[in-house]
Amino acid sequence: MLASVKKEIIKSAFRALGTEILIQIAVNASEKEKAGKDIEKAKEIYRQKEKIFSRFDPESEMSRLNQNLGVWQNASPDILYLSQRILEYGKISGGLYDPRIVEILEKIGYDKDFRSLDFANKKSGADFDPINSDLAEDLKIDGGKIFFGRRMDFSGVAKGYITDCATKFLKESGWENFLADSGGDMYAAGKNAEGEDWKIEVEGADPEKLMLEISERGVATSGISRKKWEIAGKKYHHLVNPKNPNEYSYELRTVSVISENVENADGRAKTLVLMGKEKGFDFAEQNKIAAVFLDYRGDINITSEAKKFVSPEHSMFG
Repeated sequence: MLASVKKEIIKSAFRALGTEILIQIAVNASEKEKAGKDIEKAKEIYRQKEKIFSRFDPESEMSRLNQNLGVWQNASPDILYLSQRILEYGKISGGLYDPRIVEILEKIGYDKDFRSLDFANKKSGADFDPINSDLAEDLKIDGGKIFFGRRMDFSGVAKGYITDCATKFLKESGWENFLADSGGDMYAAGKNAEGEDWKIEVEGADPEKLMLEISERGVATSGISRKKWEIAGKKYHHLVNPKNPNEYSYELRTVSVISENVENADGRAKTLVLMGKEKGFDFAEQNKIAAVFLDYRGDINITSEAKKFVSPEHSMFG
């Protein structure tokens, strides 16, 4: 019996959605040219969708919707779909996932692309009232129209959704073995060049102690290690709790979730971070969510579902 021929990896890295994107396709020698062309088409998907959801682009659809509050407006299928999903995340999380926190984010200094911010020149934000009203009062859908009662920011799950869109295109183009990585939120399809499940590091964890192996799954990580800052001696980060917007938890460093797609993993990961270490872990276990919790002491907690994806070399977490 002939041994299987090792595939090659065709890859391309580029910047979109405020992060580094890396697409890798495992190919045979005859597929290289097509892989390169399809990666370029996938790049265009990222750029087109970013023009829809970016809150920093004044020409984006999201900016248009945010500038015309209190009226019904036409919306794209992308906005309509993700709006419905966000309403669902809001319900599941008990209101912890809420796109209306954009108003708070801007007042505490996060009003531009994070890389361009100079917090030394920012003023400390005021105290904020909790957001206790139902999200459905400010975010409504009716056919092809949408109603924003307050300004929104969908970026919490837009990156995952856009990654899923690129994944769908690659699959429809005939690719079975690839990895689309959007700054740590990724989808792994099929096998890597060695014919094995894709090996994925957990952000913040020592890869010698913990590595995931996944195929046909999305992974998303939420945490505060990348986007945190200080203004006038007060510490902030971008994961604002709408129920307690003046307190910023530093208990968890990251939560990574494995799910059937990246958008779902993205929304769940952010919700679990906001729930906190104990409540989040209990919620994940009760709802059979595959999640890895990493706190600032270096402790790692893995749900029963997530243990199914731990690399065998790391049997201490098995």
